Formats: sequence, structure tokens, C-alpha cells
Amino acid sequence: MKDLPAYTRTTPCVGLCSTVYGDLVCRGCKRFSHEIIDWNRYDALAKAAVWQRLEQLLEQVVMARVEVVSVLALHAAVERLQVKVALDSSLALKVLRVIPRLEEGALAASGLRLRSHCAELSVKQLRDELDSAYFELSCAYHERRVGAPG
Repeated sequence: MKDLPAYTRTTPCVGLCSTVYGDLVCRGCKRFSHEIIDWNRYDALAKAAVWQRLEQLLEQVVMARVEVVSVLALHAAVERLQVKVALDSSLALKVLRVIPRLEEGALAASGLRLRSHCAELSVKQLRDELDSAYFELSCAYHERRVGAPG
């Protein structure tokens, strides 16, 4: 347990829970409704497993659209913009949390570059695209692994 990152013991909640409206996958943190309900009963390994799944799905979404050109510049942007993200969290999570705070044209200064098929997206469009794709992938995972409702 000592080699698990400390942040994996904290909740992935971003304060935008949609499971209260009946969603099986939260539109905010992308956890499954049963994970949100049972989170405080999970041990450190169960919490880390949820984080690992979220980060694997997020990495697929983010890295397919954004290239991290400079990790140092990304970390500087996290600090400069006062983004709340654990230092030992994944690059994909840092990118996801930095993008909503960026001004148009500030990707390069933050160590980021859009992949060619996303090059025409504005920062707002990129943010929305990442969130939508991450949610869709989480829903697909839920359907495959947990099962469809009914």
C-alpha cells in the first residue's frame, strides 16, 4: 500500500454529480453510481483501482487529442493557474484540469499541442470534446463491465 500514490485515497469527485439525477455514470467525475455510494467503505486498494480505471480511460481520450510537448511547462501551468491536482497524478489528469483555465492561444505556453485532427478546436471546444469523449468511454466501459440497466 505504501507504493500507491497518496491521491488515490482521496475522492475523484469534482462537485458536479449527476448520479443524483439517475445517471449510472457521473458526468462530473466519471465514476459509476455504486462507486460514489460506496466510496467511503472502499479500502485503499479499491479506491486506487477506481482511480486507475479513470486515469486509463482519460489517458486514451486526452493523449489521442493533445500532445504533451513539455512536462515542465505543463507543471508550471498547473502551479501558475493554481489547478487543484495532485503532483503525482497522471499527465492526462493534469491536462484535463489545466485546459479549462487556459486562455485561447495558451496551449503552447503550457507545454501542450493539439494533434492534427484536433488542430482547429478552440480551447473551449477542446474542453467540451475531452469531457464528452471521457464520459462516453466511461459509459461504454460501464455497459461492458457492469452491464446495461434493466
